[in-house]
Amino acid sequence: MTSGPPTGVPVDFAAALADLRSAALRAEVRLTEIPAPRRVAPFSVALSGDVLPAAPPGPRGADLRDEHDHDVDPLATGRFVVLHDPAGQEAWHGTFRVVTLVRATLEPEMAADPLLADVAWSWVGECLETAGLTPGTDTLADGGTVTRVLSQSYGALEGTPGAVDLEIRASWTPVGTRLGTHLRAWAALLTTAAGVPPLPEGVAALTRRFTDRSRQRHTVGP
Repeated sequence: MTSGPPTGVPVDFAAALADLRSAALRAEVRLTEIPAPRRVAPFSVALSGDVLPAAPPGPRGADLRDEHDHDVDPLATGRFVVLHDPAGQEAWHGTFRVVTLVRATLEPEMAADPLLADVAWSWVGECLETAGLTPGTDTLADGGTVTRVLSQSYGALEGTPGAVDLEIRASWTPVGTRLGTHLRAWAALLTTAAGVPPLPEGVAALTRRFTDRSRQRHTVGP
């Protein structure tokens, strides 16, 4: 006998959750399940993500970093939210919607680059395509914004290096329930914004899945 989704949870949403939990991401990306929005759609799940610096060298490097994750400043942070409305929503052009956020601090000299926003937005499409997703076929109604804020310190804080805070908000409608691929695309966007070099071709990404650090909670009703 095969077991179905929990009572009241749509089959498609349960399938999407299962695929999210099966996604393997790079070791630098750490995910935690967080409370999901309750008023936008009947069903939703939300994850927060951090990109941590590479583990110290040596056989116990990864273990040491695991023990001190709370003391490490992330290179980039963000959120990945999946919304599901079995009845569909007109603006989505489907029954699912992926809503993402990425934040990172860049070198101050990048603030003067007039193409910074265009380049940052191009990362979204590149990461989707690298994950095997074709806009217009695997994703619909793609959209988003790129915001950059230049911080300069004065007075007692004078001498503190300036910084550029970059924020990328992107959303799209996934076609189908294989959302693990969409999660991998967003994780790649996180590492790109963090300045982490891409993995060499043929090298697999290995890390714990987000369920190892969550309690597998999800919002199943309004």
